[in-house]
Amino acid sequence: MNDVPGSSVAVTASGAAADAIDAHLSALVEQKFASRLFDQDHTLWGPAAEDESAKRLSWVGLARSSRPLVGEIAAIRDELSSAGLDHVVLCGMGGSSLAPEVICATAGVPLTVLDSSQPDMVRAAVSDRLDRTVVVVSSKSGSTVETDSQRRVYEKAFTDAGIDPKDRFVVVTDPGSPLDEEARTAGYRVVNADPQVGGRYSALTAFGLVPSGLAGADVEALLDQAEAITDVLAADDEANPALRLGAALGGTSPLRNKVLLIDAGTSAVGFGDWAEQLIAESTGKDGTGLLPVVVGDAPAGELLDDELRVSLLPEDTEDAVAGEAAVGVSGSLGAQILLWEAATAVAGRLLGINPFDQPDVESAKKAARELLDGGASGGDAPAFTDGAVEVRALGGDWLGEASTVAEAVRALIGQLPEHGYLAVMAYLDRIADSALADVRVAFARATGRPVTFGWGPRFLHSTGQYHKGGAPEGVYLQITTTPHEDLAVPGRDFTLGDFIAAQAGGDAQVLAEHDRPVLRLHLTDHDDGLAQVMQVVGGLDGEEVRS
Repeated sequence: MNDVPGSSVAVTASGAAADAIDAHLSALVEQKFASRLFDQDHTLWGPAAEDESAKRLSWVGLARSSRPLVGEIAAIRDELSSAGLDHVVLCGMGGSSLAPEVICATAGVPLTVLDSSQPDMVRAAVSDRLDRTVVVVSSKSGSTVETDSQRRVYEKAFTDAGIDPKDRFVVVTDPGSPLDEEARTAGYRVVNADPQVGGRYSALTAFGLVPSGLAGADVEALLDQAEAITDVLAADDEANPALRLGAALGGTSPLRNKVLLIDAGTSAVGFGDWAEQLIAESTGKDGTGLLPVVVGDAPAGELLDDELRVSLLPEDTEDAVAGEAAVGVSGSLGAQILLWEAATAVAGRLLGINPFDQPDVESAKKAARELLDGGASGGDAPAFTDGAVEVRALGGDWLGEASTVAEAVRALIGQLPEHGYLAVMAYLDRIADSALADVRVAFARATGRPVTFGWGPRFLHSTGQYHKGGAPEGVYLQITTTPHEDLAVPGRDFTLGDFIAAQAGGDAQVLAEHDRPVLRLHLTDHDDGLAQVMQVVGGLDGEEVRS
């Protein structure tokens, strides 16, 4: 396989990252971690992790075991194309959506990713080219409420338009799941995924390959790239790039737990968003873990003493990186997917955690369900209302005498500990409101600390695990909105507006129960409230707010 384009990866390191590699690499080789990992040894992460890891390790062989999907996907694509269906929509959350989004963006093929319960975003997706749309519904069990709700909305839209839904759905799920049985009974096309792979490691399963292949990406080339480095990553050798990257991520001392993911010319478009979920959800638990901070271009200023700078480099680049704690990673998309999955497993070993469970994701889901069953609302009465923004503070008595949005934001920032971070969590339409993501840079300048930005409910399946299970260093800014128009969920007794309010409320509630400070800004009028928040953030830009 040496003639496969992108068949090599390179990992270089300097400073504290290089020291971490020197400190742990020999032991990892001596323990035969790599070969045991690719032999699916479920004992690598300790007794507490054995039950979960025993059913989550098939990802190591997907470059070969997923080969039959190539022909199956091609046949479905030909069938859909002949029917004039060329607009592919993916309904899925977390690992079911992030990998296809990166694969298709990198390949330059269009894919509409609907990973939200925000009513305005869902309505906009459903109204786009319905006559040419095929919907891929991706869920391991079918119990993911966001995905089930999206499916129901699309089913009604097709039926109302006189279109038979069974002609327009491709369902990806685990064999024997409730969704598997329901979809087959309804006459939908079904592709089963490997049940021995967890969501965030599923990029090379049917969850990653089916929507990508239907959209036009070359999924066979992706598998070729991954297969070409499988034996390299399975080797008990100090040159093994997965051992080196995993040691750099999880082995610094003291732990540099804020991992800056920098686009330094990689051809893998949006790779940081996929890596963010893989790393944060896998490692952020038991009071430790790694918080990825997707920053795009390299940030200005000196590296903080709890930051690790990871540059995502162009393919075939092996130039050494320089800096106090720097890592450079290059390779094709398929190769890097497998590299980062293996490296995350290595980091989990060094951190002493189970990299395959996500206990705090489940706790937020449970809280959301309880709120939904009880009738979701904005929660308790606001501390105050400023213009078109209701302000609520949870997780302690820290709001003080604040009476404006600007004062409340400053009070939240004032809660940042020495090695803290600010997480901005926006339960808005990530397409129509995309400009809001720019607030991350202004907040980073104002706080002098790492700042993450996540779209809700998307981030709940990613950094949401770290927020609650990782080091107790975060403060949280949650932005919710009254939708322009709500949207009913057919066959359910709640609307999408009810549901996303319950998701936001449940997440804030669990954060507060973990004594994390949470500032909730609810836009009572979307347009006016958003403009007001943007004005407040604009006033922070360049101002050192944190004392």
